[in-house]
Amino acid sequence: MTFEQVADPADPRVADFVGLTDGARRMRHEAGAGFFIAEGEKVIARTAAAGYPARSLLLSPQRLADLTPAVAALTCPVYVASYDVLQAVTGFHVHRGALASFGRLPLRTAADVLAGARRVVVMEAVTNHTNLGAVFRSAAALGMDAVLLSPTSCDPLYRRTVRVSMGQVFSVPYAYLERWPEGIEDVRSAGFRVLALTPDADATDLGAVRPGPHEKLALVFGAEGPGLSESVLAASDERVRIPMAAGVDSLNVGAAAAVACWVLGRRP
Repeated sequence: MTFEQVADPADPRVADFVGLTDGARRMRHEAGAGFFIAEGEKVIARTAAAGYPARSLLLSPQRLADLTPAVAALTCPVYVASYDVLQAVTGFHVHRGALASFGRLPLRTAADVLAGARRVVVMEAVTNHTNLGAVFRSAAALGMDAVLLSPTSCDPLYRRTVRVSMGQVFSVPYAYLERWPEGIEDVRSAGFRVLALTPDADATDLGAVRPGPHEKLALVFGAEGPGLSESVLAASDERVRIPMAAGVDSLNVGAAAAVACWVLGRRP
């Protein structure tokens, strides 16, 4: 691994890493340019193991002596910069001292993802990257086979989503449902019973859902605040709620997904 020093934040060699805190700009720029950013050595290693091609690494000098074997084995340009330069480039204090730029792979189709699944999570208009990362981590840990996203949901490969998921966005197949809410019918046509998660008092108690031994389930979640749209609720087979203690009306969508995945993600 050959290291190249970077002393100027305007150095074109580190252009992939400029302005990482500008979420709106990064989402437009990264997808269009065909790359994304991974932060921290563990996440970088998981990204590489998932088959994404490394474009470049940006490291602090303090990280050079103890790089993990997986990161040290990457064959791409490796740029080294002080923490001050890292902060000037990225817009934040890179306390992990390790960033990597990776090329994107072709997106899977929803039909391809559904073909091999029995338990899927469907997200409608979830634009909070932290929440989406938490959902992917729960889906991976609790027995879900795939995540499907409405067209207005945020990018699973955005840096914060990848970091919060601890790289689990690479272990759970995902795809966008190009038609919405008509995509719900596509899920049903693939053999899934569609369950819409909602705090509505008249919805079925989550604990009362009893899947058949070979039944396929799709759990649909909405964005923080507005929840699921009426059109999606109407398109679902059943409305399901997580019982709340007195005085609490709902859970954060990441927490709700974790509970529902734990109850229904396990194989009957």
